[in-house]
Amino acid sequence: MSHATPSPAPRRTFRRVIRLAIPVVILVLAGILLWNYSRIQRLLAVNSLFEHEHIAYNFTHMDELFHYQVITPTPGKLRHTWQRAEPSARKGLPTSFDFEGESVAVQAFLEQTDTTALLVLHHGEIVHEIYPRPEEAGGAEARRISWSVAKSFLSAVFGVALERGLIESLDDPVTKYAPALRGSAYDGVPIRHVLQMSSGVRFNEDYLDFGSDINKMGRVLAIGGSMDAFAASIEGRERESGVSRHYVSIDTHVIGMVLR
Repeated sequence: MSHATPSPAPRRTFRRVIRLAIPVVILVLAGILLWNYSRIQRLLAVNSLFEHEHIAYNFTHMDELFHYQVITPTPGKLRHTWQRAEPSARKGLPTSFDFEGESVAVQAFLEQTDTTALLVLHHGEIVHEIYPRPEEAGGAEARRISWSVAKSFLSAVFGVALERGLIESLDDPVTKYAPALRGSAYDGVPIRHVLQMSSGVRFNEDYLDFGSDINKMGRVLAIGGSMDAFAASIEGRERESGVSRHYVSIDTHVIGMVLR
């Protein structure tokens, strides 16, 4: 009994299809990478934002790493510029300071904290200024990210809104002005508690933990996602609001939602 030999034609056809498909797949993948190139760059930037060898450069070049918008000052409004004191009124830094019963060398402290600029003000004038690591972070003219200093400005703006009656009471729940937060961990939390960072929401602020909430927030920012949606997605609570203060960056965005 004889057996027919299978034709090699189907195998040749399959190999031909594979050879034709591979370049197409490569082109599609290349197109996807090119289309998302800026997003990928921002994701890589946020993942290395706090690395020791990059931190000085990153904090003075945020406009190269992420989306940004230039806000033009309103003409005629007060703008404050710190004036430098006369040379005779300028002062030097102490060589050390006491902290928790121990003497800490100022120079060692500046190096350990990756300080890139330090101003000392006295009676409204700059009496001392230094710019360590100028090769990475620039000097006096370089721009530096303000980070949590902006939180204080936002709380001050909130005070203006309250004074003008745009906000009825600090004891109003945030959801009265930001209904998108209904059903989240912020549902029912008074504005006052969020301003005081005692919202009670569960939020991991560990910058060195890749899976922390603060780094998740950074990745949302990097790809141009919705911060409102991110805030509304937080459901966990550690405690009742107003019980104790815990630094939570997303609290500040919630205040921004209320103001908006």
